[in-house]
Amino acid sequence: MDEIIRLMTEQLRDAYSAEKQALRAMPRMMKKASAQSLKDALQMHVEQTEGQVERLEKALELVGGKLGRKVCEGMRGIIEEGQSELEDYEKGPLLDTLIVAAQQRIEHYEIASYGTMAALAKVVGQQEVAKLLAETLQEERQTDEKLTQLAESELNPAAIKGAQSDEPANDRRSKRGAAA
Repeated sequence: MDEIIRLMTEQLRDAYSAEKQALRAMPRMMKKASAQSLKDALQMHVEQTEGQVERLEKALELVGGKLGRKVCEGMRGIIEEGQSELEDYEKGPLLDTLIVAAQQRIEHYEIASYGTMAALAKVVGQQEVAKLLAETLQEERQTDEKLTQLAESELNPAAIKGAQSDEPANDRRSKRGAAA
């Protein structure tokens, strides 16, 4: 049982690092977004994420773990990739679509992490920890769904409309250009 608690503690510390990294990345995405609805969705998730961080701190306390200096390398890579892609486009509908894709990669990583941790906590009888993680899991799923709805109803159509209305001028790849 000690090994399982140690594993849970490491996973919780990893999730804590992931959430802190996501908190630092979302304001940068908000600055690059042009659609107010996307900015609002990201701002709402920043506020949710702050609560998720608090839940992780509580969960770590419940299992007797400490925060430590663990860095979630998976989240680091996802964020670095997203930030790099965002640099390739100018502000506008196409970049908004790319921001959604980058944020959804973050959400999917978090969904996988919280689902696994909640199930493990439940199996080892850590019901309060399982409840905290399940709450966060539900929020991550809701954010993912909201981003999908926003992309399908507003952002993707705007990006397509912009690309169709001005094909050559709308290739806004700035620094690297499109590969032929």
